[in-house]
Amino acid sequence: MKVAVFHHFLDNIGGAEMVSLTFAREFDADIYTTNIDEGKIKKMGFADVLPRIHSIGKTPRKAPFRHQLVLWKFRKLNLKNKYDFFIISGDWAISGAVKNHPNLWYIHGPLNELWEFKDYVSQNMLSWWQRPIFEMWVCMNRFLTGKYAKFVDIWVCNSENTRSRIKKFYNAEAKVIYPPIETKKHFYAPHKNYWLSVNRISRPKRIEMQLEAFRGLRDEKLVIVGSYEKGASQFEGYRKEIEKMKPANVEILHFVADEDMKKLYAECKGFITTSKNEDFGMNAIEAMASGKPVIAPNEGGYKESVIHGETGILIDSITLQKLAGAVGELRKRIDMNPERFTTQCQERAKMFDTKEFVKKIREAVNLPQN
Repeated sequence: MKVAVFHHFLDNIGGAEMVSLTFAREFDADIYTTNIDEGKIKKMGFADVLPRIHSIGKTPRKAPFRHQLVLWKFRKLNLKNKYDFFIISGDWAISGAVKNHPNLWYIHGPLNELWEFKDYVSQNMLSWWQRPIFEMWVCMNRFLTGKYAKFVDIWVCNSENTRSRIKKFYNAEAKVIYPPIETKKHFYAPHKNYWLSVNRISRPKRIEMQLEAFRGLRDEKLVIVGSYEKGASQFEGYRKEIEKMKPANVEILHFVADEDMKKLYAECKGFITTSKNEDFGMNAIEAMASGKPVIAPNEGGYKESVIHGETGILIDSITLQKLAGAVGELRKRIDMNPERFTTQCQERAKMFDTKEFVKKIREAVNLPQN
C-alpha cells in the first residue's frame, strides 16, 4: 500500500512534526508539506526520511498568511491516483482531505488558534487594532475548516483531551491513539544538577512562570529548550521578552540536535512544563523514558500521561509559587534517593512506545500487522 502524509510545514520541528516524520518512516510513506528545514530534520534523526519529503510550494513565515496559503495549497492537491491511503498529520493540511481518499486525520490539537485558544490569542498576543481582524479571520476559517473536515474518513487523535475538543467543536467521534515515542532510544544517567524544560516558545507554554519561579530558586538551575517560528512577530516578540527577563540561573537553547536532546533528558534532575491545557505533551513521556520525574499542570494531556506521586507531581491551578514549591518538594525526594523514580517512569513511558502507536494505527485503518 502506498501512503502519503500531509503536514502543513516542516521548518520548525516540534512534537507534531516528529509524529509526521515517524508516520513516514514506519509506513514507508511520502510526506507532502510546504516549507522544509532539511538541517533540522537531519539533526532530529530523520535523515532517512528526507528523500521522501516533497514541498508543494513555500509559504510566508508570518501568520496568518502562512496558514492561509497552506490551506489553499492543500485544497488544490490531488494525489488520489498516485497513493492508496492518505494521513493528514498537520492540522492546517486538513483541506487535503477534500480530494484525497481514503484518508485519516491524526489530530494533535483541532486548530487551537480557531477554537480552544482563540480568546487567549486575542487577549495576550494581539494589539487592540488586530483583534477585530483576527475575529473575522477566525470566523472565515472556522467555516472553511469545518467544511473540509466533512471529507475526513477516519478520525484519530492524540489524547482524550483532544478527543473532547473534537466532539465539542466538530461534533465528530475520534479514536484516541497516543503519539509515538522511541522509548528505547532514551536512557537514564545520574543527574548533573539542572532541571529541564522543552517546549515551543509561545505564550500558551507560560515560560515566564518558569523564569519567575527559578528567579527565587537561586540554588537550582533550569535549562529551557524551545524552538520558535522565526519571522512571526508574535513568537519573536515573546522570545525577546523571555530572554530579557531570564535570570542568571536559567539557560535558553533554541534548537538542539536529537543526540544532544536525549543527553539533556538523561542528565537532568527532573522535567518541568507549564503548558496551558496541553493537547497531550510528548515531552513528558520523553522525560519519563529517560527515567526522570515530571512536574506539570494538572490539566490537559498531562493528566493522562503523568501519575501524581509515582512519576512526578501534577499541580492544581498552577502558579509560580506552586511551581517553586513542587521543585523544592521533588528535589528533597531526589536528594534522598536519586533513582527513586527511574523504574516507574520508564515503565510508564513504555505504554506510549512507537510500536504501540504503529500497531494501533494499523488496526484503525485495517492494515495487516508487520
